[in-house]
Amino acid sequence: MTTSAEGPTPEPENQPALPAERWARMRAAATRVATGAYDANRHPTSVEMARRIRRVLPGDSGFGDPLSAAGRDGAGTIARIAGRLFDERPTATREVTLGGLQLWHALRERAGRGVGEHEVTIVFTDLVGFSNWAMRAGDEEALRLLRRVAAATEPEVVAHRGAVVKRLGDGMMAVFPSPQLALDAVAACLEGVGRIEVGGWRTRLRVGVHTGHPRRIGDDYLGMDVNIAARLGEKAGAGEILISEATRAGLDPARVATRPKRTFRLGGVKGVPDDVVVHVATPHRR
Repeated sequence: MTTSAEGPTPEPENQPALPAERWARMRAAATRVATGAYDANRHPTSVEMARRIRRVLPGDSGFGDPLSAAGRDGAGTIARIAGRLFDERPTATREVTLGGLQLWHALRERAGRGVGEHEVTIVFTDLVGFSNWAMRAGDEEALRLLRRVAAATEPEVVAHRGAVVKRLGDGMMAVFPSPQLALDAVAACLEGVGRIEVGGWRTRLRVGVHTGHPRRIGDDYLGMDVNIAARLGEKAGAGEILISEATRAGLDPARVATRPKRTFRLGGVKGVPDDVVVHVATPHRR
């Protein structure tokens, strides 16, 4: 209470809080807000709502999983970084972040700058009779053979501007920027593998080739075009190269001879559309 000429003056009822008390109240309020946001971010309802939004957005709603984030493109790299910023428990924040990357990835594809729009030539190889021989020869001999086959084939893929997508036991899947580069590499692979002999067994390679626009997911390719190339590889004979019409159209006739594989016209092959015309390719020796 203070005094004046008119007499004592009462003190105001609401004294300003001391700075320490004010900061304590602010910290407590901020903690409540943060706790509420933390709980809401991890609540199953919030996570499910964010996932539903992702399902209606353009692009792959599973973008950010190990398969799609394995790629070397910008979106895949950022997805891997984003994945490390969150723990394993699902959160709405994680879904929103990956949803933004998913949308960006889809827009890049539509603009023609992302993956999935480029034409590639897909090659599948396989060693004829390998499984039966390996059962008789044993693991050591089989491993020695596979190493020699890899040494004879994979450098040729790289030398012809291709890339090994994955190894498939006794075979591989590779992609090339053009049909001619693919056939040049295949010819070199057939020649190199044909010289390999392990345990008295001489290897024979069979090959399927198709050109199309497969969808790239991470470092892998998926879609009907991949399926066609794989089926052609399965149906090829020992030392035979089966190619689709799409691949044949991109070849130099002076370097590769082709003839129709007429048996494919008599009956369909599972996984290969009926309108796919198949040819046997024979690269000319240089």
